[in-house]
Amino acid sequence: MFETRGIPFILLDIACLILAGLPLAAFNLGKIKPYQRGFFCNDESISYPFHSSTVTSTVLYTMGFTLPICSMIIGECLSVYLNCVKSKSFCNSYVACIYKAIGTFLFGAAMSQSLTDIAKYSIGRLRPHFLDVCRPDWMQINCTGGAYIEDFVCTGDSTKVNEGRLSFYSGHSSFSMYCMLFLAVSVFYLSLNTDISGSATVTVNLNHITSSHALQVFCVSDFFKKKVEPQKEAEIPHTTLQETPTNGNHYENPN
Repeated sequence: MFETRGIPFILLDIACLILAGLPLAAFNLGKIKPYQRGFFCNDESISYPFHSSTVTSTVLYTMGFTLPICSMIIGECLSVYLNCVKSKSFCNSYVACIYKAIGTFLFGAAMSQSLTDIAKYSIGRLRPHFLDVCRPDWMQINCTGGAYIEDFVCTGDSTKVNEGRLSFYSGHSSFSMYCMLFLAVSVFYLSLNTDISGSATVTVNLNHITSSHALQVFCVSDFFKKKVEPQKEAEIPHTTLQETPTNGNHYENPN
């Protein structure tokens, strides 16, 4: 996929990208509602106050797209410049390699986010601040004995209520993990293809990764530390209520 062999193939690539992102667009632009899950009246896990995201979606997507794409552009240009990668496409080799790398990245991102949203809307898990944004009419809810409430009406903002039902999977975690994993694989792949001095680059990379993990395992974690066993109380020897007399009698002999 994403082989630049002609205009028809480019159009096919664009069509595949649109199909991959179609569920994502349908969920975010349409009026599709997530699964309407109920709640227990005494559930404290959804009773926290609402707070805005620490990392906003704008910052997440800006960094998630900018860092990998810039790295791929630099890496692919370097690969073509060093004659490590050659393209048989009808256009410039630089454009072809960059197009293939970025196109693959965008297709994977669209698939990842679409699958994440399908899971989120199907599960409908409530966020920790759901009751704060929902603001149900408690006068019409019978919470006797911590009952499970399914029939209720939210009086809060409909957009926030809809987002309050999309706790799992985490879209931020899913997207950031995909971007960073793709970036890590791309950097390692480029280190193999832009090798200038034999296997020196790969060797340095592998040594760096190995030493970092070894430092983490042996010095930071407690995986190989000797476990401290709890001290046992000293055993008290069993004795009878009466001490054994030395003279054979239980009472002292006055004589």
